[in-house]
Amino acid sequence: MRKVTEQDSLYSDLGRMSVRDILEGINREDATVHEAVRKVIPTLEILVERVVERMMRGARMFYIGAGTSGRLAVTDASELPPTFGVGFDRVIGLIAGGDGALRRAVEHAEDDEEGAWRDMAKYNPASDDILIGVAASGTTPYVIGGIRRARREGLLTGVITCNPQSPAAAEAEYALEAVVGPEFVTGSTRMKAGTAQKMMLNMLSTAIMIRLGRVEGNRMVNMQLTNNKLIERGTRMILEEDLRLQKQSAGNPTPISEEDARALLLRKGSVREALRELRSKRLNHE
Repeated sequence: MRKVTEQDSLYSDLGRMSVRDILEGINREDATVHEAVRKVIPTLEILVERVVERMMRGARMFYIGAGTSGRLAVTDASELPPTFGVGFDRVIGLIAGGDGALRRAVEHAEDDEEGAWRDMAKYNPASDDILIGVAASGTTPYVIGGIRRARREGLLTGVITCNPQSPAAAEAEYALEAVVGPEFVTGSTRMKAGTAQKMMLNMLSTAIMIRLGRVEGNRMVNMQLTNNKLIERGTRMILEEDLRLQKQSAGNPTPISEEDARALLLRKGSVREALRELRSKRLNHE
């Protein structure tokens, strides 16, 4: 049976369409993605809970994928340390063909069933670790082989895909299947399928990080202070928390200045540690 991700587009003669019609057609198709992703939430919920249990014991999570799927997986993994302050070795993204494949396709790399486990071997995967395969079609040998070997080795396994009842889903314990239908350009899974995979990766990793305590309230208090924008954001968090503490105070404490808040942040190295010191000082003041 022909894969859903390879079915003919619902639109024909794209070259004859006006620019407005092209854009509106793509937008119309994109609007269907969130509903397809919503349907995976029950399975995703269980997967998140199981991943958190393992990561709280020190386990790592691996992503594997090829092409667009692999690039999305590596991007999600690489964004977690600066956003949530986790070590770069806690969530590891691997793409078929190696990091060079992030910019340029590596011929036949995705066809190697042993490739994913070989790429993981340098990290010495343990039975308590987690492997999430990412494959729009669900038929990528690199992903299928990686999941099969990982499950045999005792790792918790999941897959993010956009085809129903795929071979990759059959290998994994948890299958997140967001069936988004044919692409606007036939077979171009960088479009709706890519959007769906990005959404599922966002949901998976963000929920895990929140449950691991990497967020306070709704703030990224563990973010890495790698640029001026993030330092300014962290300074603002400190000022906002100081204002909240003042309102709760029975006395009349002197508010912290923006300059002092920035200095405190840079001295402590993280928003979380800066807030801890600020609260301690306010408590002692009272």
